[in-house]
Amino acid sequence: MKIISNIEELNTIYGAGLSQASVDKVTKRLTPLYREMIEISPFAALATVGPEGLDCSPRGDLGGVVRVVDDETLHLPDWRGNNRVDSLSNIVRDPRLALMFLIPGSNTTMRINGRGVVSNDEALLSSFVMDGKHPRTVVVVSIDEVYFQCARAVMRAELWNAAHFADPTGLPTPGQMLKAAVGDFDQETYDREWPGRAAKTMW
Repeated sequence: MKIISNIEELNTIYGAGLSQASVDKVTKRLTPLYREMIEISPFAALATVGPEGLDCSPRGDLGGVVRVVDDETLHLPDWRGNNRVDSLSNIVRDPRLALMFLIPGSNTTMRINGRGVVSNDEALLSSFVMDGKHPRTVVVVSIDEVYFQCARAVMRAELWNAAHFADPTGLPTPGQMLKAAVGDFDQETYDREWPGRAAKTMW
């Protein structure tokens, strides 16, 4: 297969299609409307980089996945998960990160590129309370650039069209996928206990 190996060749293919709007939409800090979009988003994908490579993990929260502190700073609480801490380990060693926000019902996504630090400051942690609990750490994000993403990908996917939603009963279960990965695994018990375990450890 033919491989593109230099920027000049890539620009020959795509360069002529660059619109002025795709450049003008990038800002170094939140505009009032960018802030409005990000504050309403309950879900984001967090991308980080570290010595072992790249990581991208889902982040979700009721009532907004991040807290906007000011036009250049966000707080991203780290709620209960699987304790792999891949993203946090990366940020501790390399502060570069990216966030892509999804807003259910909207075809427009928001993107932030910036830098982060991981904090366990008690006052900061206690400012986030959900179901009587607070996160163990918070990622403090410094914004380098922010912009909205063209809606074509979400439109092509018909992401919010319920007629195209997958039937969960036809998908592999977490237990089945674990068994396929490790072989000797009690998938029935895992799948039976997972909903209750998740409900008790959401926050």
